[in-house]
Amino acid sequence: MTRTHGPRRHRLGMYIAIIGTLAAAGCGSSSSSSSPTQAAGAATTAAATTTVGAAGASTTTGGSSTGAAGTAACGLATGQKATGDPINIGAVVGKTGPADFSSASLGAKAYFDCVNANGGINGRPINYLVEDDGWDPEKAATVAKKLVEDEKVVGMVGSTSFVECAANAEYYAAQKVAVIAGVGVPRECFFSDNIAPVNEGPRLSGIGAAEYARSQGAKKMSCIANVIPNFGGWVCQGLEAWGKANGVEVKSFNGKADGSDAETIVQQALADNPDSVTVVEAGPGVIGYLKVAEQQNSTAKWYAPTSAYDVAFPAAVGKHWFGNLQAEIEFNMLDSTGPDNTLWGQVMDQYGDSSAPRDSFSQGGFLSARIAVDALLKLDPAKIDRAAVTAAFIGVKDYQSDLVCGPWSFGEGAHHNANHTGRIVELAADGSWKQLKDCFDIPDPELSDLVG
Repeated sequence: MTRTHGPRRHRLGMYIAIIGTLAAAGCGSSSSSSSPTQAAGAATTAAATTTVGAAGASTTTGGSSTGAAGTAACGLATGQKATGDPINIGAVVGKTGPADFSSASLGAKAYFDCVNANGGINGRPINYLVEDDGWDPEKAATVAKKLVEDEKVVGMVGSTSFVECAANAEYYAAQKVAVIAGVGVPRECFFSDNIAPVNEGPRLSGIGAAEYARSQGAKKMSCIANVIPNFGGWVCQGLEAWGKANGVEVKSFNGKADGSDAETIVQQALADNPDSVTVVEAGPGVIGYLKVAEQQNSTAKWYAPTSAYDVAFPAAVGKHWFGNLQAEIEFNMLDSTGPDNTLWGQVMDQYGDSSAPRDSFSQGGFLSARIAVDALLKLDPAKIDRAAVTAAFIGVKDYQSDLVCGPWSFGEGAHHNANHTGRIVELAADGSWKQLKDCFDIPDPELSDLVG
């Protein structure tokens, strides 16, 4: 495995050289595009999807509840607007670029708005400051410095980006800023002292999907991801290591992050006649590769990560994949009836933007904000500063939520992957998502120091 341990400036230069001009390759436009991935990203109409899932067995430890007539009551649940001195909390997201990767921050913002409408942090509202890195590591470093040094944020919550963990992990540690990330993506999000994501991460999501494929008879697999450093290589090398331990031959194929070479990558991935393909990308990237696979009449079974689990995905990917696609999901079913998932839905309906995605990453942002609020509520409101918040965030241990299969902790140390248990869903023949397998541990060899 290639690991990056050099100076921060060297890493930024490497990332910029590899990512190049991806910021110009936006996916949100409805105009035509030569890239299958970009074209797929324009499909945003939600299918009339009905999901079937089981509620989690555990309950949260925080103070949120459901108010009268299904209204959301968060935090202190006072029903009174917080009017005290604001507490600055930051986030860095990849909103513009190859795909809009800001869903987690929208889930976090909705929860913070609900908390502020219900007494805030013992009277003090949260001022949530979200910066877009444009999938550009140099910009990610710039906006993080703005949040930390100019805005004086006391912590970071709900961040989600393909580049910012690598750009800023050492900086956050030096500044003693703790990050409860809504969605961690590259390896540095999970192997940094001051960053702890609430999600499993793409490597585990890919291995979870591959493990299910193996249970269905897969023996020869291709792994597709992108070339962003410590993303695609790290993800597919994880599948290779898993495959070696489990008798599955795995070959890796890393394409451009904007999907412009999707046809070539799919041709290469199918050239050796694999019986299965696991693609680990952001949602538009998954759609783009599946569109190409359909055009090439692929007979291999295709598997996806949690980014595919979105109510808009079935309409975007098309009926060809109904009944022919399984995905590993990092949080509970979108329609599960546990208290946290129910509250997430209510919060998004009452405080979220109507255009905000209702997807796994939104759940992750909500959960990161919920964990942060419960930690903040334990502090003396007059003494909330960066040092106190960093200690409170890192001190979170065994947090229970029906959104995840097991307890979540931050803790000391450089490896943070508390969420390492997932579920399998299928895009069913009727266009709905249905659960095939409940909570199971993801068998990644890299987790040995955490799970034994």
